[in-house]
Amino acid sequence: MQKGNLIVLVTCQMISATGSIVMVTLGGIIGSMLAPEQALATLPVSLMIVAVASSTIPATLLMRNIGRSKGFALASMSAVTGVLVAIVALAKSSFGLFIVAAMLFGINMAFTQQYRYAAAESVERRYIPRAISFVLLGAIGGAFVGPELAMRGQFWISGIPYAGTMVALAVLFTVQALLFLFLLKGARADVTKEPEQPARSVRDIALQPVFLVAVLGATTGYGLMTLIMTATPLSMHLNDGHSLAHTAGVIRAHVLGMYVPSLVSGFLIERFGVLRLMFAGALILMGTAIVGLQGQSVLHYWWALVLLGVGWNFLYVGGTTMLAYTYTLEERFGAQAVNEFLVFGTSATASLLAGPVMYYFGWHQLMLIPIPVLLIICIALIAIRRNPVLINAGQEG
Repeated sequence: MQKGNLIVLVTCQMISATGSIVMVTLGGIIGSMLAPEQALATLPVSLMIVAVASSTIPATLLMRNIGRSKGFALASMSAVTGVLVAIVALAKSSFGLFIVAAMLFGINMAFTQQYRYAAAESVERRYIPRAISFVLLGAIGGAFVGPELAMRGQFWISGIPYAGTMVALAVLFTVQALLFLFLLKGARADVTKEPEQPARSVRDIALQPVFLVAVLGATTGYGLMTLIMTATPLSMHLNDGHSLAHTAGVIRAHVLGMYVPSLVSGFLIERFGVLRLMFAGALILMGTAIVGLQGQSVLHYWWALVLLGVGWNFLYVGGTTMLAYTYTLEERFGAQAVNEFLVFGTSATASLLAGPVMYYFGWHQLMLIPIPVLLIICIALIAIRRNPVLINAGQEG
C-alpha cells in the first residue's frame, strides 16, 4: 500500500473541492451579474462541466503517456490560469471571459475526478473501497474553506467583487501543483502485472452488464447531483431571496453530505456489499425529491441538499468500486475513459438544463425529474445481483 500517495491525494482533494465549491456557489451568481439575460446565468457553470466531459478522455490518455503525477500537476496549473482569467473577467465585467475562465477550471476538474482511480491503484484489491472513500474525505475540508472564501473574498479587493476569492484559489492550486511532485511513481498499478492474458477491447469491457450498471449508477448520482446543486443558488438566492450566507451554508451542508459518508462507505461496502450501498444511495436521492417538493424554506433546501450529497456518495463510491471489478490493470485507462466521459457528459447536460428549467419551470418541477431515473437504477441493480463478476469479487446481492 502506497500511504504517501493517499496522503498527497487527500490533501489535493481538499484543495480541488474548495475550488469546485467556490465555482459552483458563485458561478451562477457572478453569471447573473455579467450575463446579458438571466436565463444564461448558469451558462458558465454549465460550460465548465462541458469542459470536464470534453477533457475526460484526453486527461486519461495524457496520464497514460506521462503518468499521473505530471498530468495532475499540469491540471492544477490549468485551474490557476482559469481563476486568473476570472479576475480579469470580473474587472472588465466580461461574461465571455468568465465563461473561458470557468472552462479552464473545468479542464482541471476532469483530472480531479481521477484522484479516486489513483487511490485505487495504490492499494491491494481488497482495500479499493477504503482507498476511494479515504481520498474523497479530503473534500470535507473544502466544505468549510470553500463557502468561507466565497463569502469573505467578495470584499478583499476593492471595486472588484469576488476577485479576492479568485486570488486565494490561484495560490491554493499553485501549492497543489507542487504537492503532486511528491506523488509516488511506484504505485501498485505501475509495477504490478496481471496474469498473462490478452487485454480485451474497450467495447467488450463496456458491454459487461456490471460495467453498464456501474456507469449507470455513477451517471445517475452525478447527473442528478449536478442538476440540483447548480440550480440551488439560483432558486435560493435569486428567486426566493434567501441571503448569500444562507445559500453558502446550504452548499456547505450539501458538500459535507457528499463527503462525510466516506468515513464509512468503504466499510459499508465490505460489510453489506456494493449493490446494497448503491441501492441505499438511490433511495436517499429519492428522499431529496420528496423533501424538495414539500417547500422552499432554508430548512427544506438544507435537508434536500444533505440527502442529495449522501445519495451521491453512496452511488459514486459504489459505482467506482463496482467499475474496478470489471477490468484488469492493463485495461484500466480505456475503461476509465469511457466511464468518465459518460458520467461527466451526463453531468454537463444536467448543468446546462439547470438554468433553463429553473427559469421556465421552477424548483417544484425540477424536483420531479429524479423520481423515474432513480426507479430505473434500482431495477438495474436488482437485475445484476447474481452476476458472475460480482460473485467472483464477493459482492453478490
